[in-house]
Amino acid sequence: MRPVWVAEELGISYELKPIGPRTGETQTPEFSLLNPKQKIPLLVSGSLCLSESLAICRYLIASFPDDALYMPQTSEARAREDEWCCYIYGELDETSLYVMRRHGDLGHIYGNAPEVVAAAADYAAKHFAVTAQQLGERQTVLAEGFGLADIMLMTCLDWAIAYHLLLPEGLMRYRKRIAQRPAYQRAKAANFARII
Repeated sequence: MRPVWVAEELGISYELKPIGPRTGETQTPEFSLLNPKQKIPLLVSGSLCLSESLAICRYLIASFPDDALYMPQTSEARAREDEWCCYIYGELDETSLYVMRRHGDLGHIYGNAPEVVAAAADYAAKHFAVTAQQLGERQTVLAEGFGLADIMLMTCLDWAIAYHLLLPEGLMRYRKRIAQRPAYQRAKAANFARII
């Protein structure tokens, strides 16, 4: 979702080749040549093959700059954006929501562990509360404008709602605003077309 959303915000022409992470499609010899990690997402741009959603998004924003997305211009501004992106990716995505997925939805693969899922949900709640407090009444994660940190946060908020986590009121208001973005709606429709 994240790279597709960035491409939509920037008006980049792209070809989306949707494949599932556990359908066997990432383990074919053809895909493994492109990405030995056998993971999605994967961006192929000329001779560049790039995986990891955050890296792909950064590449797209740097390669196709546009006023639609805030792009830090100083090392200090970049560090502030990195701080948020790392926090969201590390604490909300990987340490909380993905742990819930791994030991809940994917328990048949990684082992069902209800106590681990509950602990991860509690951990997520703690960090969503921190995020809400830091965000306050700002319209975007960074005061400078809508950018990559917002895309990272919004995708985690969507995931949290899918898992029926209660979010602070401020984050719900933030999510409602961001969900009105036409590029978000187009990306969601394109990315989840196979599921819907």
